[in-house]
Amino acid sequence: MQIKERGLILIPIDFTKQSLLAIKQSYNLAKYTHSKILLLHVYDKSETDSNEALAKLCAQTEKESGVPTDFVNKKGNIYELTDKIAIERNATLVIAGLESHMDFKHIVGSSASKFVRKAPCPVITIRGLQHNDGCENILLPIDLSPESREKVDVAIQFAKYFGASIRILGLFDEADQAYENELLAYTYQVKIFIKNKGISCTNKSISTKDIATTVVEYANKIEADLIMIMNKPSLSVGEFFKGTDAQKIVDISNVPVMTIQPMEREPMMSFGTGF
Repeated sequence: MQIKERGLILIPIDFTKQSLLAIKQSYNLAKYTHSKILLLHVYDKSETDSNEALAKLCAQTEKESGVPTDFVNKKGNIYELTDKIAIERNATLVIAGLESHMDFKHIVGSSASKFVRKAPCPVITIRGLQHNDGCENILLPIDLSPESREKVDVAIQFAKYFGASIRILGLFDEADQAYENELLAYTYQVKIFIKNKGISCTNKSISTKDIATTVVEYANKIEADLIMIMNKPSLSVGEFFKGTDAQKIVDISNVPVMTIQPMEREPMMSFGTGF
């Protein structure tokens, strides 16, 4: 999988600092991929007309980024309309600023997670207000699922854009020795593959019972600028990594997270997370 060039980057905004930061974070990527920027503002009936403010923000964005920029102003639900507009406009990427961390009990049912899970294209979610303009370290959590392997090409693509290093993270249950051995061999192969593309790369393996927390803690330890994960298309009986781990990472990470949609496959038994 690759992020298409000459595409469209969709950015849902509500004029909060977080959503305005998402716009700033899109500039370099839009330039590298020769993409247009589309600002999406969704309002409810209690809000006043925002067309004037949107037009001003749109003009400012185009001037600062040097990239063609347009806007859409619609009434409805921000999460539902983001996915709908992404489909209608054939968006190649969504960049969304998310305001605050949610309580753990609310994670599985959160609207943000649902919107990311149903999105027709990759989504970068951003929390917190302290982020670099560029991208020096990309964290790539990996397991043995077919879905997990799809994001390697995207990581390579981004690393080339930004001159970044890729940090592979293998995650396993210490009670499953066979899986651990196979994962260690695979992460090493992926590292060699990435290095052969001329990209700096390291690999690390960690045993854990809490995937989401481990990924976010390690991302902060290595000062990662981006975490790349895969949507989990379905759950499997007896799998160690739960399908909600990807959702939890989106909801608890202070590091920007890129969620990639897997290719459609025939139903099959899988024991990976989709990371």
